[in-house]
Amino acid sequence: MLRFLLRRLLQLLPVLLGVVVLTFLLVRVLPGDPIRTILGPNATAEDAAAARARYGLDQPVWRQFLDYLGGLVTGDLGTSIQSGAPVAGELAVRIGPTLELVVIALALALVVATALGIWSARRAGRFGDHTVRIAALVGNSLPEFWLGLVLVLLGYSVLGWAPAPSGRVDPDTDLSLLTGADLLDAALTGNGPAFVSALHHLMLPVLTLAIVIVAPLLRSVRASALEVLASEAYAAAEAHGLRGRLLLRGYLLRATLVRLPALAALVFGFAIGSTVLIEYVFSWQGFGQWALRGLLYRDYPVVQASVLLIALFYVVVFLIADVVHAALDPRVRIS
Repeated sequence: MLRFLLRRLLQLLPVLLGVVVLTFLLVRVLPGDPIRTILGPNATAEDAAAARARYGLDQPVWRQFLDYLGGLVTGDLGTSIQSGAPVAGELAVRIGPTLELVVIALALALVVATALGIWSARRAGRFGDHTVRIAALVGNSLPEFWLGLVLVLLGYSVLGWAPAPSGRVDPDTDLSLLTGADLLDAALTGNGPAFVSALHHLMLPVLTLAIVIVAPLLRSVRASALEVLASEAYAAAEAHGLRGRLLLRGYLLRATLVRLPALAALVFGFAIGSTVLIEYVFSWQGFGQWALRGLLYRDYPVVQASVLLIALFYVVVFLIADVVHAALDPRVRIS
């Protein structure tokens, strides 16, 4: 397993290097001038030249790239053109809330998809199976922006079960920020009122994202379970008299979950992108809003840091998925 892990790690380095090079080049061919966008149309040529010199945009592209690589080695992601603040500091504040939202929603979706997918496969062709498949199809077709608005209308305006979509935690809870993830920070600092408040504010955005991403997971689990149920190994185990939990856990569940890690990694990357609209609906002030604003303003350092971080998430999550897959199916480790 260690050799398998080291081989996967070595394969990730060229991917990240390619992302760094392509992102640096692509953001500079986008239409629009970030300096003019920030300064406005009334700025003089002298003001624009001074701003370009301040952010190093007056240098040749190759020089800018070498400076960017040198900063990456030391952990310096540059300075935001629109705010003038270090990108690393802004990113540290923004990534925690988004990760908390995505991780909780993905964990909930995995549990629901696994339970319903196996339950539906064991009842293939019956009414319950058709109901689950229709529900997955509907969930896969719902736009997250519209779904979030509907849940706000029902959960806050009509039923009053959830707080107003105006932030991540009540301001009067005196929460001390450690990681930026409010629920985790409340747990680490032992702040009970802040923990309850953060949990209430997470209800609707987590439910919105979980409904959006549960559909592909559910369909994959159901398809895998149907293949296992039709396999000769399962039929032999059933013919030998295995029943109940042993047959379910030892044969059906383990073989069904083999495909799930890779799909969960894909869904995780999709969820990171889907949070942009969800964060706007619930005023979440997370990574998605920050990255989108950087793209709109042509803020080169923000866009470069955002794309690099998303790529890093992808490769790390797929690495974890490969390790879990290898643990569930030992044949992978010798391939």
